[in-house]
Amino acid sequence: MHRFKKVYAVYGNSKVIVTFHGESRMFSHVHVGARNLSKLVCFYEAILSRLGLVQIPEGNGGSAQGVGWKYPDKRWPQFYVQLPVNGLPSTWGNGVQVSFLVASHADVKEIWELAITMGGTDEGPPGFREYATDFFAAYCRDPEGNKLCFVCAPEA
Repeated sequence: MHRFKKVYAVYGNSKVIVTFHGESRMFSHVHVGARNLSKLVCFYEAILSRLGLVQIPEGNGGSAQGVGWKYPDKRWPQFYVQLPVNGLPSTWGNGVQVSFLVASHADVKEIWELAITMGGTDEGPPGFREYATDFFAAYCRDPEGNKLCFVCAPEA
């Protein structure tokens, strides 16, 4: 018998039920497009290695040029920076944000400061947010404009 875990995610005024099998996770992988691949790889290597992720030596196994990261002992989730497969220039998505869970408020601050030092731009310094009394986050954009969030918030 399979055991499933229900998680409620709130988007604006909507409540969405997301069901997971076993360990909680929402995504298998996330891709961020790059115009300057080497610049973004340097940026994300600094950030993601601080979060405990390592580069995937074999890449994504597909035709796209890029680099991926994952936790050393897990297949998923994965994060990729790559040139678009369709050959068109990469652009950031208005309304799109990639959020990374971190362990502590100090880590939020440290990783956000590192992102700014590595060429990111400030979109909101570390602090508590109105979303919940225990939601501590910082926001920035990577050097190509992709919006990122680093957040520390308990599971329950």
